[in-house]
Amino acid sequence: MPAPAPDPRGSGTAVAVATTIAGRWTMSPRLRGLLSQLTKFALVGGVGFALDLAVFNILRLTVLSPESVHEGPIIAKLISTAVAILANWIGNRFWTFGPHRRSNSGLEALEFFAVSIVGMGLGLLCLWVSHYVLGYTSLLADNISSNVIGLILGSVVRFALYRHWVFHPARAR
Repeated sequence: MPAPAPDPRGSGTAVAVATTIAGRWTMSPRLRGLLSQLTKFALVGGVGFALDLAVFNILRLTVLSPESVHEGPIIAKLISTAVAILANWIGNRFWTFGPHRRSNSGLEALEFFAVSIVGMGLGLLCLWVSHYVLGYTSLLADNISSNVIGLILGSVVRFALYRHWVFHPARAR
């Protein structure tokens, strides 16, 4: 196999390496679209995660600490997740699944929030089991159970339901 032609933008550049790799491994348009959506979903989710994490920890360490309010961690997680859901709906509606959004934004929002509540329920369940059943009550344990384990489980469920129900291409506009 002959060597690839030199890249006009310069040899040894990251662009040349990416071009060579892309030339050898091609993706179907469907797979490329899925990877694009997953990347956008992850970036939007990262913003939501940062909001969720910040709001949860601020509340958990102040007005909703378990020393002040017995159910404080659960209430803090409800509030922080609601803030993240709102940010994620905006990002996913206009960017991740933008071409597939519907003109009936009210129904779409209702479905998005229903799916998000399922995801939030998974995070809350992980937190509840860890904090109240297993007795892991430290701030670190609360964060691992809700913001790592719960987030991963919830993200898988949310992406699948957003892609195949809320923003399904057949339901667009």
